[in-house]
Amino acid sequence: MKTHQFFFSILAIVFFFAACSNDNQNNAANDKAQETETTEAVQKYTLTPFEPSYDFPDAKLESMTYKDGKFTFTLSGESYKLGAQTPDAPQKMCANSAKGQHIHLIIDNQPYVAKYTNEFEYDVPDGEHYILAFISRSYHESIKHNGASIAKKVTVKDGSIVEEEPITEQMVFYSRPKGKYVGKAETDRVMLDFYLVNVGLSANGNKVKVSINGEQEFVVDSWQPYYIEGLPMGDNKIELTLLDKDGNPVASPLNPVERVFTLVADPAETQ
Repeated sequence: MKTHQFFFSILAIVFFFAACSNDNQNNAANDKAQETETTEAVQKYTLTPFEPSYDFPDAKLESMTYKDGKFTFTLSGESYKLGAQTPDAPQKMCANSAKGQHIHLIIDNQPYVAKYTNEFEYDVPDGEHYILAFISRSYHESIKHNGASIAKKVTVKDGSIVEEEPITEQMVFYSRPKGKYVGKAETDRVMLDFYLVNVGLSANGNKVKVSINGEQEFVVDSWQPYYIEGLPMGDNKIELTLLDKDGNPVASPLNPVERVFTLVADPAETQ
């Protein structure tokens, strides 16, 4: 009897440890699965650099005036024309303006307006404003070389600039994405583009933090456009923050800046 009792006791101990081992393996597998799911959820978006774009090396935005509610810009250079299609637009596979190349005008923290002529009427409220204007390709990518933009801090009264000075602070201005994107050609890959004033980006210097829908962040150290992929249909939000070399937000006007834009499926593509 004692022998049988001893045998069953040993057998119970073996089964107990085997069960514990299986539980531990199952828990480890569950933890790994949950970790994988969490990683996949966090990494739902991708941000990849744009390929090099068609260049306009001699294009310049020489001057800007605002008088009696009307902006007037002077452009120079033979390679760039307002209203023309940028030659490599079909290869970019992203939203492109049928009206062609244009000026992006950004006032303070507002979304830019696209203008296809060098003179146009526009209502600017009285008061102090930060104004940035730059020339853009037809697919809305900014031209970033020296002379392609004008950045000023101005005072407007009765529809005219009465005081102006160059912007001296380090600033980031949001450009794209903006508005509504319709169909796979526009929504599969959405271009992110921003404009820097008085600051450059580098691995050991300033950077820009890109937050997508409050779910995922990227920190970029190269001033160039990027493709965003993985965005859902509907409203999306991007926040840009200019960072100093230590990773802290720069204490400058309009920093950070955010925009909400919308992706819409084309009904013809879903039938």
